[in-house]
Amino acid sequence: QVQLEESGGGLLQTGGSLRLSCAASGRTFSPYAMGWFRQAPGKEREFVAHITWDSGVTVYADSAKGRFTISRDNGKNMVYLQMNSLKPEDTAVYYCAARRSVILNPRTPLAYDLWGQGTQVTVSL
Repeated sequence: QVQLEESGGGLLQTGGSLRLSCAASGRTFSPYAMGWFRQAPGKEREFVAHITWDSGVTVYADSAKGRFTISRDNGKNMVYLQMNSLKPEDTAVYYCAARRSVILNPRTPLAYDLWGQGTQVTVSL
């Protein structure tokens, strides 16, 4: 079983950049498809980005396209989310998620069976 731990969240101003990290431990990381989700207060958890085990395919939410980049380093058991041009509406707890198989619909939280505890990102005006 892989355990996930996010880091890199923080408080910053509109237009700033942040890189979130997700460290995987416990088992071989490379076969896992990975995703990033976020959840703002009072809202449902929403999809942000997805990456296949070999980085061959990436998928982004419309809100993330052109601003966020998901990447992974299987040698270091890490997944990253580079976030640029941040807006107040990006404020949320960001979660890393994983599944040890091909995911047909990576945009739903139900497609993943492993989750981290989350890291808070707050973007002020």
